[in-house]
Amino acid sequence: MKALVYTDTCQLEYRSEPDPIPEVGEAIIQVKASGICGSDMHAYFGHDERRIAPLILGHEVSGQVLSGSKKGKRVVVNPLVSCNQCLSCTNGHENLCQSRQMISMQPRQGAFSELLRVPERNLVSLPDDMSYLHAALTEPVATSWHAVMRGKEMSNCNIGDAKVLILGGGAIGLSCALILHSLGCSDITLGETNQLRRTTVQKANVCKLYNPLDISPEDNSYDIIYDAVGGRLTREASSKAIKPGGAIVHIGLMDSNDGLDIRKLTLQEVTFGGCYTYTMRDFKDTVDALYNGSLGKLDWIEQRPLSEGGNAFVDLSQGKTAAAKIILVPEG
Repeated sequence: MKALVYTDTCQLEYRSEPDPIPEVGEAIIQVKASGICGSDMHAYFGHDERRIAPLILGHEVSGQVLSGSKKGKRVVVNPLVSCNQCLSCTNGHENLCQSRQMISMQPRQGAFSELLRVPERNLVSLPDDMSYLHAALTEPVATSWHAVMRGKEMSNCNIGDAKVLILGGGAIGLSCALILHSLGCSDITLGETNQLRRTTVQKANVCKLYNPLDISPEDNSYDIIYDAVGGRLTREASSKAIKPGGAIVHIGLMDSNDGLDIRKLTLQEVTFGGCYTYTMRDFKDTVDALYNGSLGKLDWIEQRPLSEGGNAFVDLSQGKTAAAKIILVPEG
């Protein structure tokens, strides 16, 4: 099979790789579409010790099943491979399974390839007329879906009445805005430094926009903040902008050092919560939301051939694309 292989820092090679061989309970998927995630970019820059070259990256994937009990089915893949036996898994919190694996992390190869090996229990069937491109958005949008639900749980206000700030206008931040809007939230502000991405978010017409390089959000003003960047500067901005009694949902994984005002969080009873991926329930709810149109036209994606994936990574690293999500499509 052909695959886009991460071979070293900032190096990707489109080349032939051995076809995957399924183990018991697994299926082979013919990949139809696979999105580039922020975590793929972290690996590309050599910033992810969990993803060591050589490795096939990519975990936002839709395709058709070639083997196993679901042969012939159109599916989207939940890339979180949990044990399905521990207390977290049996309680519906598969994302917290301590022995979980992830497609595109050792020992599992990813989906920037023509074929993918995956457990059958991780396959979610798609409607016959659902676009593979839209289906490939399930994984990132499910991350946002889980984050929005976490924010609802953590905050002391009705989501429809909440004043919300989102930091980051990529696929996760934009999806948070779309989901919040679909739930009746009308006071949403989003900060994004990239002008091209701000233009894309503006077209969705669901939130107010600002450039964090030019202005800062008002202090002590927001009921819920979704940090889709997860860096020192966005944690500093969250600490300043959150209301007393508010909730900060930390989604992004840019870095792990500094930024939080722990004194303010303590004195003003601010709730701060990490948010990691999604549950299978979130995943299935997201497929329904993407399919039924409640999240809009989904016209913020850009399709490119898998063979040109290296150029896509370069363009993303240099901020040269307006798309919130680039999706790679195998030519076969």
